Parts: sequence; structure tokens; C-alpha cells
Amino acid sequence: MHVYKKFYCTILITILSVCTLSAQQKELDSGKKYTINKITVTGAQNFNEQTVIAFTGLKEGEQIYIPGEKLSTVTKKLWEQNLFSDIAFYVTDINENLVDLELYIVELPKLNEVSIEGIRKKKIKTLIEDNNLKKGVKLTKNLLTTTKNYITNKYKKDGFLNTEVILSTTPAIDSTGTEIGKDLKILIDKGERVKVSKIDIVGNEELSDAKVKRAMKNVKQKNPLRFYKRSKFSEEGFNEDKASIIAKYKSNGFRDARILSDTLIAKDEKNVALRINVEEGKKYYFGDIRFIGNSVYTDGQLRQQLGIKKGETYNGVLLQERIADVENPEADDLTNLYQNTGYLFSRISPVEVAVRNDTIDFEIRIVEGKIAYFDHIDVVGNTKTNDHVIYRELRTRPGQKYSKRNVVRTLRELGQLGFFDPEQLSPEFKNVDPNNGTLDLEYSLVEKGASQIELQGGYGGGGFVGTLGLSFNNFSLRNIFNKEAYKPLPMGDGQKLSIRAQGSTFYQTYSLSLVEPWLGGKKPVQLSTSLSHTVQYFYDFRERDTDRNRRFLITGGSIGVAQKLKWPDDFFVLSQAISFQHYNLQNYNTGLFTFGDGYANNLAYTIGLSRNNTTVNPIYPLAGSDFSLTAKLTPPFSAFNNVDYGNLGNDPEFQNFEGNPDQAKIDQERFKWLEYYKIKFKGTWYTNIIDKLVLRTNTEFGFLGAYNQDRGIPPFERFFVGGDGLGAFSLDGREVIQLRGYPNQSLSNVDGNTIFNKFSLEVRYPITLGQLASIYGLAFAEGGNSFDGFREYNPFDLKRSAGLGLRIFMPAFGLLGIDFGYGFDPVLGGIQPNGWETHFIIGQQF
Repeated sequence: MHVYKKFYCTILITILSVCTLSAQQKELDSGKKYTINKITVTGAQNFNEQTVIAFTGLKEGEQIYIPGEKLSTVTKKLWEQNLFSDIAFYVTDINENLVDLELYIVELPKLNEVSIEGIRKKKIKTLIEDNNLKKGVKLTKNLLTTTKNYITNKYKKDGFLNTEVILSTTPAIDSTGTEIGKDLKILIDKGERVKVSKIDIVGNEELSDAKVKRAMKNVKQKNPLRFYKRSKFSEEGFNEDKASIIAKYKSNGFRDARILSDTLIAKDEKNVALRINVEEGKKYYFGDIRFIGNSVYTDGQLRQQLGIKKGETYNGVLLQERIADVENPEADDLTNLYQNTGYLFSRISPVEVAVRNDTIDFEIRIVEGKIAYFDHIDVVGNTKTNDHVIYRELRTRPGQKYSKRNVVRTLRELGQLGFFDPEQLSPEFKNVDPNNGTLDLEYSLVEKGASQIELQGGYGGGGFVGTLGLSFNNFSLRNIFNKEAYKPLPMGDGQKLSIRAQGSTFYQTYSLSLVEPWLGGKKPVQLSTSLSHTVQYFYDFRERDTDRNRRFLITGGSIGVAQKLKWPDDFFVLSQAISFQHYNLQNYNTGLFTFGDGYANNLAYTIGLSRNNTTVNPIYPLAGSDFSLTAKLTPPFSAFNNVDYGNLGNDPEFQNFEGNPDQAKIDQERFKWLEYYKIKFKGTWYTNIIDKLVLRTNTEFGFLGAYNQDRGIPPFERFFVGGDGLGAFSLDGREVIQLRGYPNQSLSNVDGNTIFNKFSLEVRYPITLGQLASIYGLAFAEGGNSFDGFREYNPFDLKRSAGLGLRIFMPAFGLLGIDFGYGFDPVLGGIQPNGWETHFIIGQQF
């Protein structure tokens, strides 16, 4: 095989070898025209010879100069095809003015398979796609060089400054022994990501090193005390930090601040140092601020909305935020002031008009434009949910003035439904016509699974527990008798139907509930109904034996309505419900009840006021708050039944054979109809710290009281604090309060308590918020306790805990999670800190 040297756009003319010249070969005369006698094509290639000759445009009998422009042009044309690794013309024979030409070409090999080592599998596909390493592409030197440089630079930008990339090719042979191309192997050695051992700030006098460094959110100097943020280096993060440094200076009055230079200094293979040279400039102050072009709002109204006064330190970042805050679509800025009242086409620009010493005068130039109106409102992407369910949630209507606030609120309402992927909700403006003041708006939706199944079994509470639950969150009750609507069930009307059954060796419970969010379909009035029945048998945990002759039955139901209010704002909801539970004890003597045979009735009215303005995604809110205040009240039966509960022991009817008070009979009379009131408050706030890192702050309080102290507080409806917050096997009307880091219900008396409070902080960060699953990790710290009456109540006497957890929300299964919590205080009756507890979360959101 011959090896030839490349010359781009030139001709390599070889007369074989001086030692083997034939008698027919003669010296070429420069500037002489020759007639092509014959053309042949040789070399390693699969192209048809006549096809190649035809492509060159050379013909036998054609006159050309050798060397000459014609052959130079043909060579260049062949190189431009990127099909060959070698191209050369040879004169093989000269007879007077006749020449025989040989075109030698070597075809580039084709890429067969690509293998990449040194990185995770899920990143391999991306690298192959980014470098167009598809099977069959020509394996050019440029492709190999570009690929190597791309990979090297990619990882260096992420802080792997010692990245090495080695590319090698080997022949790919088929089953017949024929070479079909080249296999490419890429070996990537990223090395260790470098750490920033030191950051030097040079040129700063007005702002300290610490203040400048605090503006850097991505690249941090190594500090053994800072465990929450590693000191890794990345080029992208460093560029963002440099912009943040300038923003920090501008927010402190230094309008002309700039970074003169930045230097990366390699200390060793693991550490680098950064040197940032800044020029601060002088400090400026706001001067006169005039408004030009405004007719809708007065100067006073705009100045009040702007919130910047003459003489204040110049803050370019704040000024831009007060004009248009790009980070917060609901901010109280000038742009939203106009856009929320229809002025979509308005333009607001701050312009410096004069600089006097250290004072800057501004003009806020406003082009108001026409009022914009919605022409068409469309919704696309709903394949299961019926149109009327979506359209009743829209805050935008055809013919209505444009309002950015209403668009944002609509996205929030659609996301809160739970039927669509909140991360893919997007409004798209179409046919925007500034001249006529009209626009069309299209909401693009992506349906997600709205039904959930709970099917589980396990050992808990002293025996096997099995659960089957079905929740249809987008049910259609009106189509329940329509056979064609079963796919597999009638869906699409936004109702929620839940069916659940749970059983073990010592209890069974069954429940059915239906929620209609828009009663009558005209107003957002929610109707909720539920039925439940529970049978609990006496269980001896020491002997692990169930006595089915000792039973506790609870049968109940409730009906309630909830209505959105217009005042103070339409995030408020007023809810009311009437519930009834019948407790039937049959030979069921426990510590909680003094009477083992008998019954109790619980008829109660519950009224609640709540406000939820959390952001679009209900599974992972980024901002907003959610609070509720509820009161559960029974009728004051003792006020009109003429029973003196303080003297029941003196009544012969409630005495035993010896004439002493029979406490079982007395309690049966006291609790025949339960009498109490229960007040609860819960407040949750979500604060977006940075990116999608969220701080969740929560506080809860509950109080159970009695109208008549002689009658006392009933043994039902009490608070039990501690554990995962799940009711487990305790079905006797108690309310279980979650406090991780402690065993279930371990922080309350055996009979429960009448007061509790709880405070918690939780930091969350998402791993993924995809349609198939939302996964986020969390770290928490919380404290709480329960008490018997206000005489014992001390809000600072808390059982404290902290830990880590993980949540996974899948549309088909609901919310699942696990927490590892450490209890810093002893449980009731203990003297040592409780230590570590593991909690499994099923179906709860907190």
C-alpha cells in the first residue's frame, strides 16, 4: 500500500521514481497544454470509477495545463466532499502532447460503533448526540479533534481541570472478514474536581472581602465549617458569580463598578486559587426621578409604586426590579401595574438624563400603548379531563382586558387541580396585534395520572396489616351508568371518589368518600360526603392474642360544603361540615374507657377558615402559604337535658349494690352524647431560598375543651403526639400528631392529651419533578409536646428532633417517603434521649 502526503487545493505530480523511468515518460513542460489520453482511478475506495471521473468533470481529449488551474480546482472540489483522507493526481505516461492521468483517492472510513468509558452510562448518550457520533458518519481527523476538545472543555468547565481524553480506532470486521468501518473508543479520565483553596479580592476598598465573597453563590472558598456548600469550581458558576459581584456593587451605589481581570491559579491537581481584580468607582445617589408619557396613572401613584426617593443610595438592581422584576411574575412593579390593568403593550424604560457629581437624575419613560383584550382563549392537551372542568378554573375570558395577574393565577389553579403536570403548564400568546389591541391565549396542558392505588401488606402493631385503597381524583359521577364511559372507569369531571379497606388480625375498617368541587357546576362550592365503619377487637400485645368477643365498633359519616370567598381575597375558603359517629363498646374494657359495655354518640359541627396561595405545583410548592383555623363543636346537651352531672354519684340509679357510685354507669351517662369543643390552627409557609431550594416553616396548635366541667372532657377526640402521624391501629376517635424522631404516640398520656403545639423547619430540594415521579430530599428540625390543660401548658417545653428524609410522589401510588429522625429528649417515662427512629410515610403530604 502506498502512502502519500496531502496538499490541499494543489496537485502532486509524481513520475514514479527516477530510477524506474520508462522510455515513454518525459519531463513535463511548464506552461504547455496537454491532451488527456486516458484517466484511471485507483486507491482504497468503494466508488464506481466512472462516477468519480464524471464528478471531476475531466474528459478524455480535453486539453489542460499540467500543472494548472483545472487540476487544482478538481482537487479542491474533491476535498470539499469530506469523503477522502488522501487525493492525488499522477501522470503515468506522456507521449508528445498526450498524457495518461491517474487519480489516487483514499476514502475516509465510516464510524461503526462508539464506546465511552470513564463516565456514568446515562451521560454517554448525551455525549454521542452532542458530537454527532452516529453510525455511518465519516471518521475525519476534524471529527476526532473536535470530539476530543468538546469533551475536554465540557468537563473543565465543570471544574475537572485535569481531564484527559484518549481516542483510539480499530478496524470493524464483519462475519466474512471484510472491514466495514472503524470502531471508536473514547476513554475519559476526569480526575478529581478541583477545589477553591483561596479567593483573593483586589482593588476593593468600600466593600469588604467578606461582602464581595458573600455575593458569590456558586464558587466558595474552602471552609471546614461550611458543610452545606462545597468549594467546587465551575466556569459557568464563576461567570454567574462575577455578575453577582457587579450586581452587589450596583445595589450599594457603585454604578461604574467592573471587574478588571480574573485569574485562575493552579496550586496542585486538587486545588486552585482565584484572584479577582475589581474597580469600584465612586458611590452615587438617586437624584430627581421624573415620569414621562404617563396618562393612566399620576406621577404620585407611580412614585409610590416605584418606592425610590431622591437622596437614597443608588441601587441599579432595585431600580430594575421596581420597573420589571423578572424573577417574580407577581411582583408589585411598574410593569405589572400596567399589565394587570390591560396595558400589555406598555413599555417602561429608566433613562439616566443627568449626572451631577455623585447624583444621578432619571426619567422613567413610559409608552402606554392600547389596552389589550383577549380575543380567543383556547386549551389544548386535555385528553381525559372534560373542557368544562378546565374552563371553570380559568381567570381569563374572551373580551376581557388582559391581566398578567389573571394569567398567572390561572396557571396556579390548573396546577392545583392535580390532573396536569404543573412543571409543563405554559401559556402561549398568539395573534398578538398591538394596532387593534387584541391577542389570543392558548393554555398548553399535559395530562398526568389522576388516580391512585394503595395495595400493601406488612407486619405492624402486633399483626399482619393489609390495605387496599383506590382514589379516583378525576371521576365522573354523571357517567356512572354510561357503559361507553368506562375506560376503565368514567373519568373527566373533576370529582374525587375514594374507596379504602384495611384489615388485620384485630381490626377492619372500611370507608367511602366522594367530593364534588363545583356543586351544580356554576360556583366553586365543594360538596364532600363520607361513610366509614370500623370494627376493632381487643388485642393482648404481650400474649399476641385477639379476643373477638370484646369489640369496639365505630360507624359514622359526614357531609360538608366549602366555598371560596371574595373577601379579604379569593384565596380564602370557608368550610362547614356536620359529622356523626356512633361508638359501640361490647365487653371492651381498656384504660381509655371506664365502661366496657355501652355506646357514645358524637354529633358535631365543624367550621373552618383557610387560605392557600401556594404556587402551581401542589406536591412541591416553591412559595406561598397555607393556613387553616377550625372549630369543631358539639351541641351543649348539658344546657338543656336537666342532668346534674356533678351529683350523678348520689343518684341511686348510678350506684352499685353496695350503694357506692358505679363509675361505669356514670361515665356511660356522661358520654352518651359527647359534649366538647375543639380548636385547631395550622400554618405553613414556603420560602424559595435559591433555585428550587425551599424552606418550609410550619406551626400547629390544638385545644380540646368542655362546656360543662362537671361533665368533663370525653375520652374521644384527644391528641396523641409522636411518630409518623399515621393512625396505625388506633381507631378510637383519637387524633394523631406527627413528630418524627419518636415512636408513634409516645409523647402523650395513655388516654391522650387536650392541648398540643408543634413547630418545624424543613429544607427541601428536588431530585426530579417529572411527570412520572416527583422526588425530593429534605432535612428537618422540629419540636412539639402535648399537655393536659392550660395549667400544665408551656409552649417552650418541647420534645425536639432532627433528621433527613426522602419523598417520592407517583400519580399511581400517591406520596411515599421515609424519614430518619433523632429524638433529643426522652419519651414519657424515659430518662435517656430517644435516639434514632425510622418512619415510613404513606399517602401524607407535609
